[in-house]
Amino acid sequence: MASAPLLQRARREIRTQILGMIGSGGGAGSSRAPSDAGLFGPRSSAWRVHRDVTSMMIGGVGALLLQMLHPGALAGVWDHTDFRGDMAGRLRGTARFISGTTYGSTEDAEGLIARVRAIHDKVSGALPDGTPYSANDPELLTWVHVAEVRSFLAAYLRYREPLLPPADQDRYFREMAVVARKLGAGRVPTSRAEVAEYLDAMRPRLKADERTKTVAEALLSQPAPARAIAPAYGLMMQAGVDLLPGWAAEMHGFRRPPLRRPAIALGALGVGQIVRWAMRDPATA
Repeated sequence: MASAPLLQRARREIRTQILGMIGSGGGAGSSRAPSDAGLFGPRSSAWRVHRDVTSMMIGGVGALLLQMLHPGALAGVWDHTDFRGDMAGRLRGTARFISGTTYGSTEDAEGLIARVRAIHDKVSGALPDGTPYSANDPELLTWVHVAEVRSFLAAYLRYREPLLPPADQDRYFREMAVVARKLGAGRVPTSRAEVAEYLDAMRPRLKADERTKTVAEALLSQPAPARAIAPAYGLMMQAGVDLLPGWAAEMHGFRRPPLRRPAIALGALGVGQIVRWAMRDPATA
Protein backbone atom coordinates (compact mmCIF):
# COMPACT_ATOMS: atom_id res chain seq x y z
CA MET A 1 0.00 0.00 0.00
CA ALA A 2 1.29 3.45 -0.90
CA SER A 3 2.47 5.58 2.01
CA ALA A 4 0.61 8.74 3.01
CA PRO A 5 3.39 11.08 1.77
CA LEU A 6 3.39 9.37 -1.63
CA LEU A 7 -0.38 9.66 -1.88
CA GLN A 8 -0.27 13.32 -0.95
CA ARG A 9 2.43 13.99 -3.54
CA ALA A 10 0.40 12.16 -6.18
CA ARG A 11 -2.65 14.21 -5.22
CA ARG A 12 -0.72 17.47 -5.53
CA GLU A 13 0.72 16.50 -8.91
CA ILE A 14 -2.67 15.47 -10.33
CA ARG A 15 -4.31 18.60 -8.95
CA THR A 16 -1.60 20.82 -10.42
CA GLN A 17 -1.91 19.19 -13.84
CA ILE A 18 -5.70 19.48 -13.85
CA LEU A 19 -5.59 23.12 -12.84
CA GLY A 20 -3.10 23.65 -15.65
CA MET A 21 -5.63 22.26 -18.10
CA ILE A 22 -8.69 24.14 -16.90
CA GLY A 23 -7.23 27.24 -15.25
CA SER A 24 -6.93 27.82 -11.54
CA GLY A 25 -9.14 30.83 -10.98
CA GLY A 26 -12.77 31.31 -10.17
CA GLY A 27 -13.64 28.02 -8.53
CA ALA A 28 -16.09 27.33 -5.77
CA GLY A 29 -13.55 28.52 -3.27
CA SER A 30 -13.22 31.99 -4.80
CA SER A 31 -13.43 34.90 -2.42
CA ARG A 32 -16.80 36.64 -2.37
CA ALA A 33 -18.42 38.85 0.21
CA PRO A 34 -20.91 36.79 2.27
CA SER A 35 -23.68 39.15 1.15
CA ASP A 36 -22.89 38.60 -2.54
CA ALA A 37 -24.27 35.35 -3.96
CA GLY A 38 -22.94 36.13 -7.43
CA LEU A 39 -25.19 35.47 -10.39
CA PHE A 40 -26.63 32.22 -8.99
CA GLY A 41 -25.74 31.41 -5.41
CA PRO A 42 -24.66 28.24 -3.57
CA ARG A 43 -28.06 26.52 -3.83
CA SER A 44 -28.33 26.91 -7.58
CA SER A 45 -28.29 24.14 -10.15
CA ALA A 46 -25.40 25.94 -11.86
CA TRP A 47 -23.22 25.54 -8.76
CA ARG A 48 -24.25 21.91 -8.47
CA VAL A 49 -23.49 20.97 -12.09
CA HIS A 50 -20.35 23.02 -12.59
CA ARG A 51 -18.51 21.89 -9.46
CA ASP A 52 -17.74 18.46 -10.97
CA VAL A 53 -14.45 18.94 -12.82
CA THR A 54 -14.54 15.65 -14.74
CA SER A 55 -17.97 16.11 -16.27
CA MET A 56 -17.17 19.74 -17.11
CA MET A 57 -14.00 18.68 -18.95
CA ILE A 58 -15.87 16.00 -20.88
CA GLY A 59 -18.76 18.37 -21.53
CA GLY A 60 -16.34 21.01 -22.79
CA VAL A 61 -15.00 18.65 -25.45
CA GLY A 62 -18.52 17.65 -26.49
CA ALA A 63 -19.57 21.31 -26.60
CA LEU A 64 -16.74 22.31 -28.94
CA LEU A 65 -17.50 19.40 -31.28
CA LEU A 66 -21.18 20.34 -31.36
CA GLN A 67 -20.54 24.07 -31.74
CA MET A 68 -18.27 23.67 -34.78
CA LEU A 69 -21.10 22.12 -36.80
CA HIS A 70 -22.52 25.63 -37.14
CA PRO A 71 -20.81 27.39 -40.08
CA GLY A 72 -20.61 30.70 -38.21
CA ALA A 73 -19.10 29.17 -35.08
CA LEU A 74 -16.61 27.19 -37.17
CA ALA A 75 -15.61 30.29 -39.12
CA GLY A 76 -14.91 32.19 -35.91
CA VAL A 77 -12.54 29.44 -34.77
CA TRP A 78 -10.95 29.07 -38.22
CA ASP A 79 -10.40 32.77 -38.85
CA HIS A 80 -9.67 34.13 -35.38
CA THR A 81 -7.95 31.46 -33.28
CA ASP A 82 -4.75 29.44 -33.32
CA PHE A 83 -6.73 26.21 -33.18
CA ARG A 84 -3.87 24.09 -34.52
CA GLY A 85 -1.41 25.29 -31.91
CA ASP A 86 -3.57 26.08 -28.91
CA MET A 87 -6.92 24.30 -28.91
CA ALA A 88 -6.26 23.51 -25.24
CA GLY A 89 -6.22 27.26 -24.65
CA ARG A 90 -9.77 27.49 -25.94
CA LEU A 91 -10.86 24.82 -23.46
CA ARG A 92 -9.09 26.67 -20.65
CA GLY A 93 -10.73 29.94 -21.65
CA THR A 94 -14.18 28.37 -21.62
CA ALA A 95 -13.48 26.73 -18.24
CA ARG A 96 -12.35 30.01 -16.68
CA PHE A 97 -15.36 31.87 -18.04
CA ILE A 98 -17.84 29.27 -16.79
CA SER A 99 -16.13 29.01 -13.42
CA GLY A 100 -15.87 32.77 -12.96
CA THR A 101 -19.44 33.56 -13.97
CA THR A 102 -20.76 30.68 -11.83
CA TYR A 103 -18.80 31.06 -8.60
CA GLY A 104 -17.34 34.55 -8.76
CA SER A 105 -18.73 37.74 -7.29
CA THR A 106 -21.36 39.62 -9.24
CA GLU A 107 -18.76 42.24 -10.16
CA ASP A 108 -16.28 39.61 -11.36
CA ALA A 109 -18.93 37.77 -13.37
CA GLU A 110 -20.11 40.97 -15.04
CA GLY A 111 -16.49 41.85 -15.79
CA LEU A 112 -15.88 38.50 -17.49
CA ILE A 113 -19.02 38.92 -19.58
CA ALA A 114 -17.98 42.44 -20.61
CA ARG A 115 -14.54 41.13 -21.57
CA VAL A 116 -16.01 38.40 -23.77
CA ARG A 117 -18.35 40.89 -25.42
CA ALA A 118 -15.35 43.10 -26.22
CA ILE A 119 -13.57 40.12 -27.80
CA HIS A 120 -16.68 39.32 -29.83
CA ASP A 121 -16.62 42.87 -31.23
CA LYS A 122 -13.47 41.89 -33.14
CA VAL A 123 -14.69 38.52 -34.42
CA SER A 124 -16.39 38.82 -37.78
CA GLY A 125 -15.82 37.90 -41.40
CA ALA A 126 -17.33 35.94 -44.24
CA LEU A 127 -18.08 32.26 -44.75
CA PRO A 128 -16.55 30.51 -47.77
CA ASP A 129 -19.75 31.25 -49.72
CA GLY A 130 -19.51 34.96 -48.90
CA THR A 131 -22.18 35.03 -46.19
CA PRO A 132 -21.12 37.46 -43.45
CA TYR A 133 -20.87 36.28 -39.86
CA SER A 134 -20.31 38.00 -36.53
CA ALA A 135 -19.68 36.64 -33.06
CA ASN A 136 -22.18 39.23 -31.82
CA ASP A 137 -25.00 37.70 -33.88
CA PRO A 138 -27.72 36.90 -31.29
CA GLU A 139 -28.67 33.69 -33.08
CA LEU A 140 -25.07 32.48 -33.22
CA LEU A 141 -24.61 33.32 -29.53
CA THR A 142 -27.68 31.25 -28.74
CA TRP A 143 -26.26 28.27 -30.64
CA VAL A 144 -22.91 28.44 -28.85
CA HIS A 145 -24.68 28.74 -25.51
CA VAL A 146 -27.07 25.83 -26.09
CA ALA A 147 -24.26 23.57 -27.32
CA GLU A 148 -22.36 24.30 -24.09
CA VAL A 149 -25.12 23.91 -21.52
CA ARG A 150 -26.57 20.85 -23.26
CA SER A 151 -23.14 19.20 -23.18
CA PHE A 152 -22.29 20.19 -19.60
CA LEU A 153 -25.58 18.87 -18.26
CA ALA A 154 -25.40 15.69 -20.35
CA ALA A 155 -21.93 14.95 -18.98
CA TYR A 156 -23.04 15.66 -15.41
CA LEU A 157 -26.00 13.31 -15.75
CA ARG A 158 -23.84 10.56 -17.22
CA TYR A 159 -20.80 10.80 -14.99
CA ARG A 160 -21.90 12.38 -11.73
CA GLU A 161 -25.62 12.43 -10.90
CA PRO A 162 -27.84 10.44 -13.28
CA LEU A 163 -30.88 10.96 -11.05
CA LEU A 164 -30.71 14.75 -10.92
CA PRO A 165 -34.41 15.70 -10.70
CA PRO A 166 -35.93 16.99 -13.96
CA ALA A 167 -36.99 20.20 -12.22
CA ASP A 168 -33.35 20.89 -11.30
CA GLN A 169 -32.29 20.17 -14.87
CA ASP A 170 -34.77 22.74 -16.16
CA ARG A 171 -33.63 25.18 -13.49
CA TYR A 172 -30.06 24.76 -14.75
CA PHE A 173 -31.10 25.86 -18.24
CA ARG A 174 -33.07 28.81 -16.83
CA GLU A 175 -30.13 29.95 -14.73
CA MET A 176 -27.55 29.67 -17.48
CA ALA A 177 -29.82 31.59 -19.85
CA VAL A 178 -29.02 34.64 -17.70
CA VAL A 179 -25.40 34.57 -18.87
CA ALA A 180 -26.40 33.95 -22.49
CA ARG A 181 -28.69 36.98 -22.50
CA LYS A 182 -26.03 39.17 -20.91
CA LEU A 183 -23.71 38.13 -23.76
CA GLY A 184 -26.34 39.19 -26.28
CA ALA A 185 -28.04 35.91 -27.18
CA GLY A 186 -31.62 35.99 -28.34
CA ARG A 187 -34.57 33.64 -27.66
CA VAL A 188 -32.62 31.36 -25.34
CA PRO A 189 -34.17 27.95 -24.51
CA THR A 190 -34.82 27.59 -20.78
CA SER A 191 -35.91 23.96 -20.30
CA ARG A 192 -35.04 20.45 -21.46
CA ALA A 193 -38.01 20.44 -23.82
CA GLU A 194 -37.06 23.80 -25.31
CA VAL A 195 -33.42 22.76 -25.75
CA ALA A 196 -34.45 19.55 -27.52
CA GLU A 197 -36.85 21.48 -29.77
CA TYR A 198 -34.17 24.08 -30.53
CA LEU A 199 -31.55 21.48 -31.48
CA ASP A 200 -34.01 19.72 -33.75
CA ALA A 201 -34.88 23.01 -35.47
CA MET A 202 -31.20 23.89 -35.95
CA ARG A 203 -30.17 20.66 -37.64
CA PRO A 204 -30.93 21.80 -41.23
CA ARG A 205 -28.60 24.79 -40.68
CA LEU A 206 -25.64 22.70 -39.57
CA LYS A 207 -22.96 21.18 -41.78
CA ALA A 208 -19.65 19.36 -41.67
CA ASP A 209 -16.92 19.81 -44.27
CA GLU A 210 -13.15 19.57 -44.55
CA ARG A 211 -12.66 22.59 -42.29
CA THR A 212 -14.85 20.99 -39.63
CA LYS A 213 -12.78 17.81 -39.88
CA THR A 214 -9.54 19.76 -39.54
CA VAL A 215 -10.68 21.62 -36.42
CA ALA A 216 -12.11 18.45 -34.84
CA GLU A 217 -8.84 16.61 -35.46
CA ALA A 218 -6.89 19.47 -33.91
CA LEU A 219 -9.05 19.19 -30.80
CA LEU A 220 -8.97 15.42 -30.45
CA SER A 221 -5.30 14.93 -31.32
CA GLN A 222 -3.81 17.57 -29.04
CA PRO A 223 -1.23 16.07 -26.70
CA ALA A 224 -1.87 15.81 -22.99
CA PRO A 225 -0.25 18.66 -21.04
CA ALA A 226 1.65 16.10 -18.96
CA ARG A 227 2.68 12.51 -19.67
CA ALA A 228 1.33 11.26 -16.35
CA ILE A 229 -2.25 12.12 -17.28
CA ALA A 230 -2.08 11.15 -20.97
CA PRO A 231 -4.31 8.04 -20.58
CA ALA A 232 -6.93 10.01 -18.65
CA TYR A 233 -6.72 12.86 -21.15
CA GLY A 234 -7.37 10.50 -24.04
CA LEU A 235 -10.37 9.03 -22.21
CA MET A 236 -11.79 12.53 -21.69
CA MET A 237 -11.59 13.16 -25.42
CA GLN A 238 -13.29 9.86 -26.27
CA ALA A 239 -15.97 10.51 -23.66
CA GLY A 240 -16.58 13.95 -25.18
CA VAL A 241 -17.13 12.35 -28.60
CA ASP A 242 -19.45 9.77 -27.05
CA LEU A 243 -21.47 12.57 -25.46
CA LEU A 244 -22.60 13.93 -28.85
CA PRO A 245 -26.14 13.31 -30.07
CA GLY A 246 -26.15 10.46 -32.59
CA TRP A 247 -26.93 12.77 -35.51
CA ALA A 248 -24.02 15.08 -34.58
CA ALA A 249 -21.57 12.17 -34.33
CA GLU A 250 -22.77 11.00 -37.74
CA MET A 251 -22.19 14.45 -39.24
CA HIS A 252 -18.63 14.39 -37.93
CA GLY A 253 -18.13 10.91 -39.33
CA PHE A 254 -17.30 9.45 -35.92
CA ARG A 255 -17.70 5.70 -35.62
CA ARG A 256 -18.98 4.66 -32.21
CA PRO A 257 -18.87 0.85 -31.96
CA PRO A 258 -21.50 -0.18 -29.38
CA LEU A 259 -19.06 -2.49 -27.61
CA ARG A 260 -16.58 0.34 -26.98
CA ARG A 261 -19.05 2.73 -25.41
CA PRO A 262 -19.36 0.91 -22.04
CA ALA A 263 -15.56 0.76 -21.80
CA ILE A 264 -15.30 4.51 -22.43
CA ALA A 265 -17.98 5.24 -19.85
CA LEU A 266 -16.38 3.00 -17.22
CA GLY A 267 -12.97 4.50 -17.89
CA ALA A 268 -14.32 8.04 -17.58
CA LEU A 269 -16.11 7.14 -14.35
CA GLY A 270 -12.83 5.84 -12.96
CA VAL A 271 -11.01 9.00 -14.02
CA GLY A 272 -13.76 11.01 -12.35
CA GLN A 273 -13.17 9.29 -9.02
CA ILE A 274 -9.45 10.00 -9.19
CA VAL A 275 -9.99 13.63 -10.18
CA ARG A 276 -12.50 14.19 -7.36
CA TRP A 277 -10.03 12.68 -4.89
CA ALA A 278 -7.24 14.92 -6.17
CA MET A 279 -9.35 18.09 -6.20
CA ARG A 280 -10.90 17.55 -2.78
CA ASP A 281 -9.75 19.96 -0.11
CA PRO A 282 -7.01 18.05 1.80
CA ALA A 283 -8.39 19.51 5.04
CA THR A 284 -11.69 17.69 4.49
CA ALA A 285 -10.34 14.53 2.83
